[in-house]
Amino acid sequence: DISGFWKHVNAPVWIDIQLEEGSGTVVRNDKFPDRVGRTILEYLQADTSKQDAWQGRIYVEKLGEYKDVEISLPEADQMLIKGRVGFMSRTVEWVRVDGIPVH
Repeated sequence: DISGFWKHVNAPVWIDIQLEEGSGTVVRNDKFPDRVGRTILEYLQADTSKQDAWQGRIYVEKLGEYKDVEISLPEADQMLIKGRVGFMSRTVEWVRVDGIPVH
């Protein structure tokens, strides 16, 4: 299950994924606090052809729009979000956390 809190491995950003709502929301962003509350993942649903895999759409800040992504959990506390734009592909790693640290 991908529901819960996740932290970007290379940035001070935390998201809360609610699979039953099919979305993921920014709950803390130390670099861009104005992005807190933004839904960055939408239309999340299990990929029935693969185990521990989901599909959805992620908000791409530089493009100002949502793009299709594939999400996988190679380990219980590691999430990979892979998206493509044209010929380019990018995978972003997140790690599961128990909660959001207080400032």
